[in-house]
Amino acid sequence: MKKSLYIALLATIAVVGCKEKTQDAEAETSAAPTEEIAVNYQSFGQQIDDQEVSDKAAMLEQYMSMKEGDTIAMKFRSKVNTVCQMKGCWMRLDLGDEEVHVTFKDYGFFVPKDIADQEVIVEGIAYVEMTDVDTLKHFAEDAGKPQAEIDAITEPQLTYAFLSSGVLLPEKQ
Repeated sequence: MKKSLYIALLATIAVVGCKEKTQDAEAETSAAPTEEIAVNYQSFGQQIDDQEVSDKAAMLEQYMSMKEGDTIAMKFRSKVNTVCQMKGCWMRLDLGDEEVHVTFKDYGFFVPKDIADQEVIVEGIAYVEMTDVDTLKHFAEDAGKPQAEIDAITEPQLTYAFLSSGVLLPEKQ
């Protein structure tokens, strides 16, 4: 009887011991670090982060549901198509078949003029506005467009616009 009790006790210890090792192994497996690549950014304007960032398709979808005068707070990632070559005081970002004209809050910061074709993250207020002919021509001049293209601007245009409070530009590796 004593021997049976002793064997049962050893079996219980073995089972409990194995179970704890299995749980420890599972914990180690789930705690194993995943490979993340840290991206360093140059920051312009208000400090923003790279968390919860929409892509350009989601941004375009938002714009397509908006009408003139609507606004929405957004943060999204996209490629820079053009930048104001006078000061870097605006940029146009790719939205696929469309572009968004980005200006900077309170004219308080600018971006480098040589960042065309680079990806940025912008945070701010998206809106739709009617842009008058004079402003469209001014933007075309700032972008360095040929005079013939500037002269061809004769009608106001409904514009996807974005007032950015902050911009992140990935640092070159």
